Amino acid sequence: MIIEQIYTGCLAEAAYYIESKGEAAIIDPLREVAPYLRKADRANARIKYIFETHFHADFVSGHIDLAEKSGADIVYGPTAKTSFKSHVATDGEQFQIGELSITALHTPGHTPESTTYLLKDKDGKPYCIFTGDTLFIGDVGRPDLAQKGDLTIEDMASALYDSLHNKIMTLPDEILVYPAHGAGSACGKSMSKETFDTLGHQKAVNYALKAATKEQFIAEVTEGILPPPQYFAKNAAMNKNGYESFDEVYDKGLTPLEPEDFERMANLSGALILDTRPPDEFAKGFIPSAVNIGLNGQFAPWVGALITDLKQPLLLVVEQGKEEEAITRLSRVGYDNTIGYLKGGISGWVSSGKDIDTIQSVSAAEFEEIAADGNIDVLDVRKPGEYEAEHLEITLARPLDYINDWTNEIDTTKTYYIHCAGGYRSMIAASILKARGVENVVDIAGGYGELKNTGLIRTDFSCPSKAMKI
Repeated sequence: MIIEQIYTGCLAEAAYYIESKGEAAIIDPLREVAPYLRKADRANARIKYIFETHFHADFVSGHIDLAEKSGADIVYGPTAKTSFKSHVATDGEQFQIGELSITALHTPGHTPESTTYLLKDKDGKPYCIFTGDTLFIGDVGRPDLAQKGDLTIEDMASALYDSLHNKIMTLPDEILVYPAHGAGSACGKSMSKETFDTLGHQKAVNYALKAATKEQFIAEVTEGILPPPQYFAKNAAMNKNGYESFDEVYDKGLTPLEPEDFERMANLSGALILDTRPPDEFAKGFIPSAVNIGLNGQFAPWVGALITDLKQPLLLVVEQGKEEEAITRLSRVGYDNTIGYLKGGISGWVSSGKDIDTIQSVSAAEFEEIAADGNIDVLDVRKPGEYEAEHLEITLARPLDYINDWTNEIDTTKTYYIHCAGGYRSMIAASILKARGVENVVDIAGGYGELKNTGLIRTDFSCPSKAMKI
């Protein structure tokens, strides 16, 4: 028996490879399926099933491509309806993988079709559960993503409570819990950094499983849920209705363009220039109007949160050798319209004599001197919870997640100082503001982590009205 968790940190997503006696199954595969095919081929195993725990919202699954390449059946839980060939399991239906059995347990609540898969070993003993977004380590799935008709978030939370108590918590304490996500995913609100645990330990430490009543569970699970990123519903629709093959997306995007052709394509296609270099490199020089979302951070989720049109043509500026990675990570969240990348990177652009733009950056110490008179406009682009926990008095909360909602109220004639926690998100915000006509944006290097080492953190600014009003 082989059970392998394949964890992708930038998405905080876990897929699973299961193998026994020459047969294999994949649970919740990512968009690029070659690694699963190679793994099975090396083991001389046939992929028999592709199990989907639900219609994922935070990434595009590789189920369709994998089924076409392997001949495996795609399996969803009860109530699922797809536009492609799939097997909709009944509650309690069993599937055989070599000497192992997998039982579909319908566990609605996160979504109506959410299903947990119970794996039993060759002796028929329960070994582990693949819980998808129903049960996480330290949390449970958010119940607000798939409300239909008259169903409310409270209705879905009630269904989730029943699923947990009737289908999952009745299982043996020693079985392992393998969820679809870990810390950093927007599919829950307080997930652990651990990616698996025993069910018994989760019963003891998971706040949601410790709720004394259904009413308490509903109140705690629904409290403090932020609106989902805008791409969630679009990814769920792709997973339900199908998508362009990854091979075609890859071939289209992996097109090197000389600076002249790159510029012409940008002008003719209306493409967004997406610069994926680290923030400090981007600030030193970039193509005017380019937006910076660095590959060295949570690249795909931020693309999904901020670029509202999945069909938006994209032209990439990448570090040498990072082209394939950028295209792959974009496709994982449904951005399939990359039409090329800048050959030679930014150095090729500069050597061709074309214009570049820059973003000024100041250290925390320099900012402390600038802020002495209090007559400045400072944007804190961290998440609301981060801001509420601790912030400078002179800053105004403007979360990067909602930048498309508040940029139209920015005064383009002013100078704005921007910070996040460490510098990744603030450069994204600065680049977007620049691209939208705000010329004077200044990044505070090191973000709040460095600002905490200055006297600003202890200063009582008694006149917050001097902060920006929008």
